[in-house]
Amino acid sequence: MAYQSESRETSPQRKMGRGKIEIKRIENTTNRQVTFCKRRNGLLKKAYELSVLCDAEVALIVFSSRGRLYEYANNSVKSTIERYKKACADSSNTGSVSEANAQYYQQEAAKLRVQISNLQNSNRHMLGESLGALTVKELKSLEIRLEKGISRIRSKKNELLFAEIEYMQKREIDLHNNNQLLRAKIADNERKQQNMNMMPGGGNYEIMQSQPFDNRNYFQVNALQPTNHYPHQDQMALQLV
Repeated sequence: MAYQSESRETSPQRKMGRGKIEIKRIENTTNRQVTFCKRRNGLLKKAYELSVLCDAEVALIVFSSRGRLYEYANNSVKSTIERYKKACADSSNTGSVSEANAQYYQQEAAKLRVQISNLQNSNRHMLGESLGALTVKELKSLEIRLEKGISRIRSKKNELLFAEIEYMQKREIDLHNNNQLLRAKIADNERKQQNMNMMPGGGNYEIMQSQPFDNRNYFQVNALQPTNHYPHQDQMALQLV
C-alpha cells in the first residue's frame, strides 16, 4: 500500500510538462536513435501540414547517421531542387548585374566630367583666357586652330554674300523685264488712243473729255450738247406734231 500511495503521489509529476532539453548530441546510441525516429516523423508531418495548409511547395530531405535517406515533397524533390537552383542563380545574377551597371555608370560619369572640363578649358583658350599654363607648342597649335576657324568663317561669309549678290542681280533683271513690259503696254495704249482720235467723231470725244465736271462728278449740261450747228429747218422737222 505504501508503494501504491507513493506511486500515486509521483504520477502527477510525470504528467507535468517536459522541461527544457539541452540541445547537444545525444551520447547514448539507443536514445539517439529513438529521438531521431520521433523527431523525423514529426518533421515530416509538419512539412506535410505546411504544404497542405499554405499551398506551399515543400521538399524535405533527411539523412540518418547511418546514411539512410528519408524525404518528402508535395511536388517532386528534383523539380523543387531545380527551382531552388534557378532562384539562387537569378538572385546572384541580379546582384552582379546591378553592381556592374553601377560601376559602368560611375565610369561613364567620370569620363563625362573629364570631357566637360576639357571643353571648358578649350573654350576659355579660344577666348584668349587662362593661357598662362600653356606651352609655346600648345599656343602655336591654338593659333593654327584659330586661323583655320577664321578662314572657314570668312569662306562661309563670302559664300553668303555671293549668293545675295546673285539674287539681287536676278531681281534686277526681273525688274528690268517688267519695266520693259510696262513701257510696251503704255506705248500700245498711246497708239490706240491716237487711232481713236483719228476716227470720225473723235473730235466730239475730245471735247467731251475736256469739259469740266460739276460738283456731283457729272458732265455739265452744255458738254452734252452737240457741237455741230444744224439749220433751223432741220430742227423744226424733228419736232413732234
